[in-house]
Amino acid sequence: MVKPCKRPLRASKALVPLLALLFFFTSLSSFAQDGKALYKAKCRSCHFLDDKMSTGPGFKGVSGRHQKEWAYKWVMDNVTFAKTNPEAAATQNLTPNSMTVFAGQMSEAEVKAVVDYVWSEPGEPVVVKDGQPQNPNGSGEPVAEGINPFYLTLVIIAVLFILISALRSVRRNLQNAVNEKKGLPPMREYTWRQWAAANKRTVALLFIVVMCYGSAAGWDALMGIGVYEGYKPSQPIKFSHKIHAGDNKIACEYCHSGVLRSKVASVPSANVCMNCHKGISSGPTTGETEINKIYDAVGWNKTTQKYDRAPKPLVWNKVHVLPDFVFFSHQQHVVVGKQECKNCHGDLTTMDVAQQMKPLTMGWCIECHNKTEVPGMKENPYYADLHKKLAEKYRGKTDSLLTVARMGGIECAKCHY
Repeated sequence: MVKPCKRPLRASKALVPLLALLFFFTSLSSFAQDGKALYKAKCRSCHFLDDKMSTGPGFKGVSGRHQKEWAYKWVMDNVTFAKTNPEAAATQNLTPNSMTVFAGQMSEAEVKAVVDYVWSEPGEPVVVKDGQPQNPNGSGEPVAEGINPFYLTLVIIAVLFILISALRSVRRNLQNAVNEKKGLPPMREYTWRQWAAANKRTVALLFIVVMCYGSAAGWDALMGIGVYEGYKPSQPIKFSHKIHAGDNKIACEYCHSGVLRSKVASVPSANVCMNCHKGISSGPTTGETEINKIYDAVGWNKTTQKYDRAPKPLVWNKVHVLPDFVFFSHQQHVVVGKQECKNCHGDLTTMDVAQQMKPLTMGWCIECHNKTEVPGMKENPYYADLHKKLAEKYRGKTDSLLTVARMGGIECAKCHY
């Protein structure tokens, strides 16, 4: 009897370790210093790549203002750097929000990767159209995303696997044709299961690589659950924050009155809209179409100038959603903490459609609490004793700011109850 033919798999036996190494090094690339990924994870919540101001200034043009070596030192520890470098001290005073000290949070290699990425990018537009960010050249084409090396590797492996299988089948058919002419029995197929049993070390290596990468990819996927940065749902009325809060300078708390006295900012009822739109029946961009929807919602008849129709309440789609187990008070942050709306919601005066500009993750909140000084403690007698104790406790520290964290603002029970 003819022995099982192993020759058709010689190429595959040599190829499997090569593919394993390719897969392994591609997996390592996800753990390597990926400047773009690090920028999105560590920097984007405070800095855009264009010139728009967020919590901190935009990065556009930064390569013309500073040297890379300067930026490395600034990101690592701007507090210490500012004490010895006048330019750093001047930069530190540009915004009221102190820059995070990343020494201990990021390695030098990671900081360099982020700076190199920022230096190589011309600018990332914040304005989106139809849910896609637009190229800064004004072409109207969506920004092209790079190919994920993991998926590219999977495609290469799949193509090679198909090629090997096809060549193997062709060779087996040709060999069987020769055997038939010689009166020999057909070649018995050497299955992948048999190959796996004969190459246990290679199979174990492949299994370990796949498990390591799968665990890392699964962790990243789980960490992204509930993070809806960039989420921009449609609304029953095309309400423009840019026109109302930007062009017409209407204060946020006029419509979102709960922000000053409640944990929720509250969505204004259509009756609040009617305070202005009884007299304003046409908008600058949509004419009467959208304002008529307000009239339908409250039952207003603009012909008779009376509420003589059946109301049709509006159902707004929530943009910023926190988990039910998270306690967050707008009053505490806006009234007591004196935080501006744009610190969490982005600059709504430039948005026609509201969207989530910040990740609103636990890490993002803790980072803010770690670097944000509690304002007004010296002036408020309620905090006089606390201020005195904390000032004495942190006297002589490199950073003596009385931040939210130093007042217990990162204790679990503060937000999770």
